[in-house]
Amino acid sequence: MGVKNMLYAVAVTLAFSSAACRSNECEPRTCGELGFECGRHDDNCGGTLVCGPCDDDMTCTEDWICVASGTRLLGRPGHRPLLFSLGGQATLQHGTEEAAVEIINRALDLGVNYIDTAALYGPSQDYIGAVMEARRDEVFLATKSHDYSYSGTISLFAESLERLRTDHVDLYQHHHVNTDANLDAILSEDGALRAFRELRDQGSVRHLGISSHSPRILLRAIEEVDDYDCALITLNPAGRDMIDREHLDTFLERAEEMGVAVIAMKLFGRGALLRDGVSAQDLFRYSLSFPVATAVIGISELWQLEENVTMAKEFRRMSESEMRELEARF
Repeated sequence: MGVKNMLYAVAVTLAFSSAACRSNECEPRTCGELGFECGRHDDNCGGTLVCGPCDDDMTCTEDWICVASGTRLLGRPGHRPLLFSLGGQATLQHGTEEAAVEIINRALDLGVNYIDTAALYGPSQDYIGAVMEARRDEVFLATKSHDYSYSGTISLFAESLERLRTDHVDLYQHHHVNTDANLDAILSEDGALRAFRELRDQGSVRHLGISSHSPRILLRAIEEVDDYDCALITLNPAGRDMIDREHLDTFLERAEEMGVAVIAMKLFGRGALLRDGVSAQDLFRYSLSFPVATAVIGISELWQLEENVTMAKEFRRMSESEMRELEARF
């Protein structure tokens, strides 16, 4: 807390060990319950609750906890990413290593702490690995497997670890699961889910996820097995690159009930939606007005990175009427 805020702060000693923490929140007491405006937990709930106003770059959650502005909780993993997270496409997939590394380092400098990539994204994992070698502890690292078999997934994951220059990934996701046949293969006896579970049990993977353009498929996945902590979904007002859009609300409601963190992608429709007076901020605000934890966005130029970070930190939720008006433009 800042010097000014420390004048108002009250330190309350709590007899809780780190084992009593859940999603970085100490139970059962919060600053709100103690009658103070807000607060933060020192040492990741290590025993001291400091109550008082938040610093200027912080915001107070409904649980009276000070968190970095422009962030949300990533469900079960307990990580708190910025509303904008760095995607492994655009320059990270099609550009030079020098340009990609510059974008990744600048993103981390600006407070971006979640990076998403995939085995299918060309040299993206290699470029990210060049930065992870020195800055791995700063990132919640997610990658994906497009192989739906057990043996293929094990082999592909080993390759990803080598390319990313790390001994573990925080989130491993099935990639591009858009049909029932895809999901059937994954859930079969010799399917990718078996490999995912083994990798998680070994500690090489911390959390499991699934990526799809279909909310219907994602709904089926999270209801049939309880292994998935995160789900990556296409989300934009035009429904571009989305299949079975009519199932979106049902999927989002069910994911929230089950504690599955939803991550948005394809906010700008690969740039095609940035037309006729529709701005990047309009599209960002629309997608993040749904109950999602963060949005994964590919970056081509540094100015785009700066713009997205600013949009995240200055985010204002759209009203229902604003969202419907934007949808009507497509």
